Amino acid sequence: MVERNDLPAPQQGLVLTHFLTVRDVAVSRKFYADIFDGEVVLAENPAIVRIANSWIIMNPGGGPTPDKPEITLTPPEPGDPVSAFLNVRVADIAAFYADARARGAHFLTEPLDRKAELRCYLRDPDGHLIEVGQATGMLHGVFADRPAASS
Repeated sequence: MVERNDLPAPQQGLVLTHFLTVRDVAVSRKFYADIFDGEVVLAENPAIVRIANSWIIMNPGGGPTPDKPEITLTPPEPGDPVSAFLNVRVADIAAFYADARARGAHFLTEPLDRKAELRCYLRDPDGHLIEVGQATGMLHGVFADRPAASS
């Protein structure tokens, strides 16, 4: 039986989770458990993986339901624009990067110095974008350059 404290079910206040629409629950569940050292709390319907102090909830897509009329959930397709992504903050990005690669993660680049932080990105099996970052300069008042003004 799943313990209440293992689930994103606060006794007061709120807790923030991240829901992902996935093609194959078992593949995605394994990815998040393996790469992020997560604990599978619920295998399916929905799958829930506890990672550090948060939870990833995964289910296949589907059409509208009474509580979300006119909404269809689908995983991203290759080439889709990205409007949201998972942001993971780590204490030691070099160690995380090496460990995650050894576990099978494929990063878009190695960690890059962005002045305020070191960061890199990877995609999960469904193509969801994940940023992994370590605060560096921002801890000392150094922040990233502002984007150039558009004309």
